[in-house]
Amino acid sequence: DVCFTVLSKSQIMQLDLFEHMIIDSIIYRNETCTYFREYDAFFIKFPETFKVGTQHQVRVYYHGSPIEALNPPWDGGFVWKEDTAGLPWVGVACQGMGASSWWPCKDHLSDKPDSVRVTCSVPKELRFVGNGNLESDFEEAEKRISTWKVSYPINTYNISLNIANYSHLKDEYVSNLDTLSLDYYVLKGNEKIAQKQFEQVKPMLAVYEVLFGPYPFWDDGYALVETSYLGMEHQSAIAYGNKFMPGYLGRYPGDMDFDFIVIHESGHEYWGNSVSMNDIADMWIHESFCTYSEALYVEKIYGYEKMLAYLVYQRDFIDGGSPILGHRDVNSEGNSIDMYYKGSWMLHSIRNTISNDSLWFSILKGLAQKFEKGSCDGADVIDYICNKSNIDLRPIFNQYLSYSDLPVFKYKFKKQKGVMRFYYKWDAASKLFDMPIQIRLYGEKDVRLLPSAKYKFIEIENATQTDVEFLDSLFLFEKKRD
Repeated sequence: DVCFTVLSKSQIMQLDLFEHMIIDSIIYRNETCTYFREYDAFFIKFPETFKVGTQHQVRVYYHGSPIEALNPPWDGGFVWKEDTAGLPWVGVACQGMGASSWWPCKDHLSDKPDSVRVTCSVPKELRFVGNGNLESDFEEAEKRISTWKVSYPINTYNISLNIANYSHLKDEYVSNLDTLSLDYYVLKGNEKIAQKQFEQVKPMLAVYEVLFGPYPFWDDGYALVETSYLGMEHQSAIAYGNKFMPGYLGRYPGDMDFDFIVIHESGHEYWGNSVSMNDIADMWIHESFCTYSEALYVEKIYGYEKMLAYLVYQRDFIDGGSPILGHRDVNSEGNSIDMYYKGSWMLHSIRNTISNDSLWFSILKGLAQKFEKGSCDGADVIDYICNKSNIDLRPIFNQYLSYSDLPVFKYKFKKQKGVMRFYYKWDAASKLFDMPIQIRLYGEKDVRLLPSAKYKFIEIENATQTDVEFLDSLFLFEKKRD
């Protein structure tokens, strides 16, 4: 069933469903509707012309075999696995290909359904776990039939099925006398290791609440669901497949051994699931902010210096092969690596450009709350940050988002009248790029420079070239001596 509100007078409505899935019939008010297909879209002709503002419901009967994922979650689809006992272990991860790969919907990022209900029938020895809250659960004729309901707006690709022989662990997170339900669904036999591993959840929720506000889907609860694939930010039912290991499948920098999938995918509840992009070209809204959230989590738990070390670890993954931004209106995403790591460093550089942490953190929280449970464009996010900081940061955002190359800090030393001068400027593709940087003189004196496209200089007296240190843990740039 698809419920909808009419936005413009029409008798025809488009929905989406991959063309290999077969539509049996479409019913509206007990009447069969005609329709026609165009590739992965179908167009329903209703028996009446709808008026603007009216609400209606249509039912689509269909069948077919959904696409099997080749490399989930990156190359998505249905995931058909078995547990060690030979029982089915089924999942879905479809962010890239879209929810219409397996169910009929309006498959467009700009329009989230305001709620979703999913019913699934499975063999009685298994359990179906969906998004949101369990509404009903009963056995009938050797089957277990469960219904889950999401009560908040949700991206269609976040709707998922998790079917396995799950155990259910319960906990609670209390904040300001309000209680958030925590539910963990793990394969039978993994209860003890999961209970220990997921002790990280409550401290993480507290950190994110300080940074971005309360968990955005409070009434639907927070859940981790063990999956055979690495992970995915399925709203209120996060797919977890890190094998209860520290870091990213055991890889982590220094002593920062938190569970990457728990921290990263939970960050997406704010950045991606609550604050969402209108167009996949702006996927940096999801991934840059979420990846930067990891660094802020490190800062809160391990301290400021460890946060800088974690960012240096992230920097090594920057690709630089293409821009972060995709092309709008043609379902084109940008650089699938740099939207994470370069985007995280972009936000870190913006923080240090503003150079006022209380203001910066108020901007982040305000941003998370202004666009909460909605969709926006990258320009909306950038405008908000510029307006709140009272700084035109657009040339800086433009450099990191629109161009693959990093800005180059060019410098040279020149002695005049017995005094050493340090000359510097930016070589950047973005016009009016004016990001500051910091250097350290004599190992103790920090100097903030404001380069532009033309050479400027400072006098560094009797300092030698080795007395000038670039503080490259604060801003993302390359340097080149002229």
